[in-house]
Amino acid sequence: MTEAWPVLGRKLRLAVLGGGPGSFIGPIHRAAARLDDRFEITAGVLSSDPTRNADGAAALGIRAYPTLEALVDGEKNLDAVAIMTPNHRHHAECLTAIAAGLHVICDKPITNTVAEAREIATAVGRTMTVFCLTHAYAAYPMIRQARAMVATGVIGPVRAVQVEYLQAGMSVAVEQGPRTRKLDWKLDPDRSGPSLVLGDIGTHAFHLARFVSGLKLVGLSADLGAIVPGRTVDDYGAMFLRFEGGVPGTLLCSQALAGTENAITLRVFGEKGHLEWRHETSNYLTLALQGKPLQRLARGDADLLPPAARLVRIARGHPEGLTEAFANLYRDVSELVAARLTSHPVDPLALDFPTAEDGLEGMMFVQAAIRSREEGGIFVPLNEGAAG
Repeated sequence: MTEAWPVLGRKLRLAVLGGGPGSFIGPIHRAAARLDDRFEITAGVLSSDPTRNADGAAALGIRAYPTLEALVDGEKNLDAVAIMTPNHRHHAECLTAIAAGLHVICDKPITNTVAEAREIATAVGRTMTVFCLTHAYAAYPMIRQARAMVATGVIGPVRAVQVEYLQAGMSVAVEQGPRTRKLDWKLDPDRSGPSLVLGDIGTHAFHLARFVSGLKLVGLSADLGAIVPGRTVDDYGAMFLRFEGGVPGTLLCSQALAGTENAITLRVFGEKGHLEWRHETSNYLTLALQGKPLQRLARGDADLLPPAARLVRIARGHPEGLTEAFANLYRDVSELVAARLTSHPVDPLALDFPTAEDGLEGMMFVQAAIRSREEGGIFVPLNEGAAG
């Protein structure tokens, strides 16, 4: 017997797609969904392989289905579905879930094309579906603190933005080694998308820059390709960004830079100073105001702004990380779903999670970068990346 969530008198019923045995992201999603005791996972399609699907579901104590369509037919009381399947499946699965009246939590990238992303965003708007795209870095408390500080003018008008997302996992020729199921689909552009590095981590970097600065992207010029000899998928991207108001930016992302360790750095420069956040010290945010001592703000500080303070789970000095950030997204989704099911008011701060519109903008970013690469690095307006 599961304990009821007082707002609804029950927990929200969640199904999961993907994330089966051996998955990295599956356990993170499931732990995050359960962390606040607002969801219960009841069923899933954990793998396209029948044996892996059945074994995975049995290990989790949930009901297994061969397809999402079968799951929708068999589970009449679901509230939401979490989608963590290969990228090429997101489009059809999101539309099927939305048509079935389910709210959606979907891994990034939202799809592999702008047209598919727009179709999902349109369906979400038409049906009022709660749709969360798991750009989980945006749910770290100190990223919310940075966003709020920029919005309230602490550093003054934004003058420049820098973002990096660097990894080392593909710094060797993984194509020549043992092939896992995950590596197989990642290295297949028909499944992973037109640019592996941008779909995998570039969209994260872009979303962070956009989310914290609060500025819309106008266009970009990109250098995009592979730095590992013989590789046929993108593992490196560097670009100049131009945000509204003429604000310049730079973005660097790569999965093939040896010695890096999921290294994310964001700097937002303003008229009065700048903010800096690094993933390896994600519980802290640096504020450097011109002519004043450097300040190191910490998750758990008593004077954090409300968007950050509401996400802090344990006392200062005890680190929180990726699972908690995912859980913050699940908690936000639960509050909005509960508000749709009851007359319970929703906290406006719970509405700041990434949506289908963010996913559409992310795909426009990817398509603009690809077009820039194809035309020798020319500047491409973002709206010209809208037709891909």
